[in-house]
Amino acid sequence: MASSDSASAAGSESNNGPLAPSSIPAAVPERRKVALITGITGQDGSYLTEFLLGKGYEVHGLIRRSSNFNTARLDHLYVDPHNSSKARMKLHYADLSDASSLRRWVDVLLPDEVYNLAAQSHVAVSFEIPDYTADVVATGALRLLEAVRSTSSSGKPIRYYQAGSSEMFGSTPPPQSESSPFHPRSPYAAAKVAAHWYTVNYREAYGLFACNGILFNHESPRRGENFVTRKITRAVGRIRVGLQTKLFLGNLSAARDWGFAGDYVEAMWLMLQQDEPGDYVVATEESHTVQEFLEAAFGYVGLDWKDHVVIDKRYFRPAEVDSLKGDSSKARKVLGWKPKVGFQELVKMMVDQDIELAKREKVLVDAGYIDSQQQP
Repeated sequence: MASSDSASAAGSESNNGPLAPSSIPAAVPERRKVALITGITGQDGSYLTEFLLGKGYEVHGLIRRSSNFNTARLDHLYVDPHNSSKARMKLHYADLSDASSLRRWVDVLLPDEVYNLAAQSHVAVSFEIPDYTADVVATGALRLLEAVRSTSSSGKPIRYYQAGSSEMFGSTPPPQSESSPFHPRSPYAAAKVAAHWYTVNYREAYGLFACNGILFNHESPRRGENFVTRKITRAVGRIRVGLQTKLFLGNLSAARDWGFAGDYVEAMWLMLQQDEPGDYVVATEESHTVQEFLEAAFGYVGLDWKDHVVIDKRYFRPAEVDSLKGDSSKARKVLGWKPKVGFQELVKMMVDQDIELAKREKVLVDAGYIDSQQQP
């Protein structure tokens, strides 16, 4: 950019006479869009953070206080906040069970977009801690919506994304679309249904730009190890290097529409870029059983899953969801979104990562630094 002196000299040569330095408008740096993400330390939160940083956003994440750091999925994105020119991701302590903390950060940060990804998201666990699940997933969403509404009403428009789940459809026959009725079959799913309708209510009652993304199962190498897909690929890696021999699972006939989490976060963002808010199913429109996932994962490394898998009734749900398969035609038409990673590619991606993880683990086991966790 030219300095004032050089600009003035150039102006003096024009037909209009000298151009006074004071008449040159000062360059105003363009304000970055600001996004606030709950659940930023989770699988989706980390991929969404990467995506938004790539779009030039300033990203703020709300995290729960813990004695142990739980930010491993974000370590590759972290820049010390003292390096203010480069630190475009910042973390703040808050909790969906604490309305005052949510209101404070929404008021302080004045985000352009809020993504509510936080949840107690494990279906089986929700049967064991239903009260907590309902408080965080359902009432937590209501608390955050109220914070967004309050700040928006004071003159700062905020766009809100609510993470829904295909589990909300439960026993509704596939394919499931935005118009399919909800029939939740777990405390988690019921809480997600409540959060969905809270979001619709705030959109209709207050004119809030609020969207529900009804995301079908989406996986990645960052998936938690107690979710069935990652449990399988983690076991494949450990069995492959000799750290494990058996894998204990429940219902192998349950069918799910599995996609790649990195694809799905783009759909979240696209929802908030539209002229009007709405609700969207995000899915691959393909369904595979747990057994098919086993066959793909074990077969990829030349193993037979039948030699290693043991059925354990403790992993069956009190109320089962048999088949989920999404109809994402609205998202494809309105958002222009479609998945890029297919089922086989997703399985291979996860197995490759977990084989490398198992190899590193075996080095430590062989050196006596850790045991193999006495895995059968």
